[in-house]
Amino acid sequence: MPDLSTTSAPRPAAPPDPGAVPPGAQPGELPAEPATLVRIGAMTRHLLREVRDGPLDGAARARLRSIHLASLRELQAALPPELGAELDRMTFPLPDDGAPTVAELRIAQAQLIGWLEGVFHGIQLALSLQQAGAGAGLAGLRRQELPPDLPDAEGLYL
Repeated sequence: MPDLSTTSAPRPAAPPDPGAVPPGAQPGELPAEPATLVRIGAMTRHLLREVRDGPLDGAARARLRSIHLASLRELQAALPPELGAELDRMTFPLPDDGAPTVAELRIAQAQLIGWLEGVFHGIQLALSLQQAGAGAGLAGLRRQELPPDLPDAEGLYL
């Protein structure tokens, strides 16, 4: 009987780490708090519906402006620096002098919703790539065979 303790069998590839950054994504690109992004996106979408559905007086427009600015601050805190810088480049400030117009509010909120949806799609893509990588790693483990130098088993061994 050959000594199997000295036979070096190829080691199976370790499956990808579920917390690892997906291929093609940089470590700082994924939001640390995606739930915050979802909540702010849902709130902004509802506020946009309110702006579209009814007339707003000056006080309501001023309140929506402050909510919009607070949303941007919260997003900046939840985003990695690269996405925060992109958000700064993509959003334009609402006027400081008084309440913005309804049209300005609509544009600002629609722009923010569109940007957040793009981030969500990016997260979904990164997760899909990560899952595909994990699936490929598991498939590789399944395909591995016994090393060729092991003897064939001829039956039960007691």
